[in-house]
Amino acid sequence: MRFTLILLLSFFTYTTQAQQTINATITHDGQQRNYILYIPATYNSNAPAPLVFNFHGFTSSATAQRAVANFEPIADTAGFILVHPQGTTYLGLAHWNVGGWVSGSTADDVGFVSAMIDTISAQYNINPKRIYCTGYSNGGFFSLMLACRLGNKIAAVASNSGTMTTDMTANCTPAHPTPVLQIHGDNDLIVPYAGNGTWGESVDKVLKYWVGYNQCDTTPVTTAIPDINTNDGSTAQYMVYANGLNQVTVEHIKVTGGAHEWPGATGNMDFNASLEMWRFFSKYDITGPVNINSNTKDVIIEPVVYPNPTNERTTLSFTAAEAGSANISIYNMLGKVVQHKNVNYRNGRNSIELNTTAYNAGVYFIHLQPELSQSKSVKLLVK
Repeated sequence: MRFTLILLLSFFTYTTQAQQTINATITHDGQQRNYILYIPATYNSNAPAPLVFNFHGFTSSATAQRAVANFEPIADTAGFILVHPQGTTYLGLAHWNVGGWVSGSTADDVGFVSAMIDTISAQYNINPKRIYCTGYSNGGFFSLMLACRLGNKIAAVASNSGTMTTDMTANCTPAHPTPVLQIHGDNDLIVPYAGNGTWGESVDKVLKYWVGYNQCDTTPVTTAIPDINTNDGSTAQYMVYANGLNQVTVEHIKVTGGAHEWPGATGNMDFNASLEMWRFFSKYDITGPVNINSNTKDVIIEPVVYPNPTNERTTLSFTAAEAGSANISIYNMLGKVVQHKNVNYRNGRNSIELNTTAYNAGVYFIHLQPELSQSKSVKLLVK
């Protein structure tokens, strides 16, 4: 009990600051390049923060991608710094240079990302082992390209509605066993699930490449995602290719009936793509699973609450290495318990709904104490 109280007091002495959204520029390869930088209110300059890049699709923009993915509430809870870069134009259209249909582009986008990492790391306390990339469509292609060509800086990647171009696959040289998450609808008419026969690889071929490179199990463990929205015209299943080198996984969410969309924002509403990406990223740093070499048992991996801020209900989500039970206590800024419950959790993905309708506006701390495990705390803002 004494240990728990000391932990909680350390959280209460944390100084809350306002989040920041910064329209930033750097000069790279003779061009001014732009990106939107989001610093969460939970950022603490004394603690190295993860860094997440989110790349827009072909013809789109950093602003549009920021709006559809809505990573900020997750960043506010998990404490990662978020970057939405802007691509240059090719034939008048915004893009990322991944070869294939933009093979005439001369943009050094890989160098641009490397320069952003160096610039942001000089300005903020970034954990160099926890830098992640994701993106939509062309941005999904580019995230996988970064795993191929900037693996010395990138820990894990996720691609939504994007695969790999044929020249990317032929010239992929990853720097380390790389966790990869692929989210894709089998009714995608823009980036077909089965490939397009010229520049775009099929989802199956992309998975086979990374499963082979990482030496994962070739047969995945498949779990159906509950069909909580029966009106969205699609269902989803989660596949995990486990036991790769450095204990990494290759994972795939297949959306049956899904189109070229961002689940949770458009199309399938049975899961939130952004939240699943962070759940995936949070398990790994560039050396493999987080805490793999720790002598302290860590059953619960980086819990997050979503949405955050809220004024009605919020969901506490986390991944568990094994099934068990936990006490959940919610404290206000004065250290008073305003809600307490005991829950059972399962091995894998867990979501627990918390009712905050009776809370006054302010800052709260959710303290999660699993049996025989490290305790975890996250900050919740109630509007």
